[in-house]
Amino acid sequence: MILLAMGCLFCAPVLFLLSGSIMSRYELTQSLLPMVADQEKLITWVFFPRYPTFEHYARILFQTPQFFVVFWNSMKMVCLILAGQFFIAVPAAWAFAVYSFRGRKFLFTLYIVLMLMPFQVTMLSSYLVLNRLQLLNTHGAIILPAVFSAFPVFLIYRDFCNLPKGLIEAARIDGAGEWMIFRKIGLPLASGGILSAGVLGFLEYWSLIEQPMAFLEDQTLWPLSLYLPEIGIEQAGYSFVAAVITLIPAVFVFLAGREYLEQGITASAVKG
Repeated sequence: MILLAMGCLFCAPVLFLLSGSIMSRYELTQSLLPMVADQEKLITWVFFPRYPTFEHYARILFQTPQFFVVFWNSMKMVCLILAGQFFIAVPAAWAFAVYSFRGRKFLFTLYIVLMLMPFQVTMLSSYLVLNRLQLLNTHGAIILPAVFSAFPVFLIYRDFCNLPKGLIEAARIDGAGEWMIFRKIGLPLASGGILSAGVLGFLEYWSLIEQPMAFLEDQTLWPLSLYLPEIGIEQAGYSFVAAVITLIPAVFVFLAGREYLEQGITASAVKG
């Protein structure tokens, strides 16, 4: 019963969004009037509208082309970031976990320190580097730094460290090359950590706000996370619909990769 009550409490914001997205303009105005009129009263809300309507969905989906522009901007950036991390973070984690080379511990410690730094600390240096590379006000300013993020390296490294060393040595004795060992042994056995890093990465980069706000000036390049604050209170219905549509890809990815996400987080916690 306690878990059920907590689940209902955590689901309340989602129900709030869903009910607001199908409310008529009149009901939304009546409910949000204290906030709009700057009154000292509390807003009133019902989770089941008296007169449900899908006019706000129709307006967003069929009469608001700029919404699709920012939506596909987000999809483009997230997909390219995750693809780049797969080709950069996975081999890097494999190298840290399997090979012994000079400066490995120092370099990995540096990775951890970079992972712990918030964006506010690295914003100025990132801005200067991106400006020198002439990437400011382009999607590359968001994609390139995220591709070289240290967090997926750390997460996947834990799974690679758990691989039996004897299995790798046996493969080498049998004549398997390093690329074949990585492809036939490393990737399949560490797929849980790789997929969990992908799910966490999608959830993080789908809702980026600070980086696009700092590096993108052209509004046609903005992701969906910056479009939502641009919807004013007089367009409350559209705000609810846009928030619901924004939530759908994140929920879908989470549900599809929930098992791998739980395995990756559990494995990292146990090994840590």
